[in-house]
Amino acid sequence: MGEKEARPAHFPEPTRRGEITLRLSEFEFPPMQDILLVGKRAPIGPEAVRRMVDALSPEQYDIVRLEHSLFEAVVVKKSLLRLLPRERLLPIILEEGERVATENTIVKVQANIVIHVSRAVEL
Repeated sequence: MGEKEARPAHFPEPTRRGEITLRLSEFEFPPMQDILLVGKRAPIGPEAVRRMVDALSPEQYDIVRLEHSLFEAVVVKKSLLRLLPRERLLPIILEEGERVATENTIVKVQANIVIHVSRAVEL
């Protein structure tokens, strides 16, 4: 007497769900980075950079001359521009580059552009 009988705890039935998330990003090939910001007074100029990238990775980079206070040019991997148009990518890169670079430097940028895709399908 005085002892209570133990009741079995009531737990809800477990549920199982599945989810698929896809991230598509560019495959990277070293040693070149995705983007180079070439300062106006950098040790090597845009033409030297062009020869270097053409030797390492022919036809894979665009060199864009700039009218900018710090940078003379930006070297961008062409495949990035297929994911994000130049008009959208370069302002972001220049804005962030201004925070860390001087006109004497060359800044390499690793840019990961990830496209998220989620689709509903009828079952």
